Amino acid sequence: MSVNPELQGRVFPPVAPYLVGREKVREFSRAVFARNPINHDPEAARAAGYADVVAPPTFAVVVQEATLAQLLAEPDGGIDFSRVVHGEQRFTFSRPIVAGDELTATLSVASVKSLGGHSMVTAESRVVDATGAHVVTATSTLVVRGDE
Repeated sequence: MSVNPELQGRVFPPVAPYLVGREKVREFSRAVFARNPINHDPEAARAAGYADVVAPPTFAVVVQEATLAQLLAEPDGGIDFSRVVHGEQRFTFSRPIVAGDELTATLSVASVKSLGGHSMVTAESRVVDATGAHVVTATSTLVVRGDE
């Protein structure tokens, strides 16, 4: 089954809010070797003008994951996860993610392209805080390998 080109332009419902926890930020920071004190120490983060520890930029994928799960589960999408390779990831921030943020993400499919026997699906997850203000847009391109 090939990827359904009619996915392009589809917008999925917002996922449940994600409450960013201090320990989750610290764990993620250790995992990606983020050594800046604002990623680990609330006092250092406050001294830098933040309410709590600041997540490394790539933490946004934690919030984005739930939206991508919607796309992969779409019954008419034609995306076989066993054939998916992550092709590209980009982030566009309005502000950093900080522990205590309650974030909600909404996914839209920006494009579906065929390249040889493969498909490339670009999806944008727009992430907002509890007030509805934009925090980050996480853009992923998934490559769905065609039949061998």
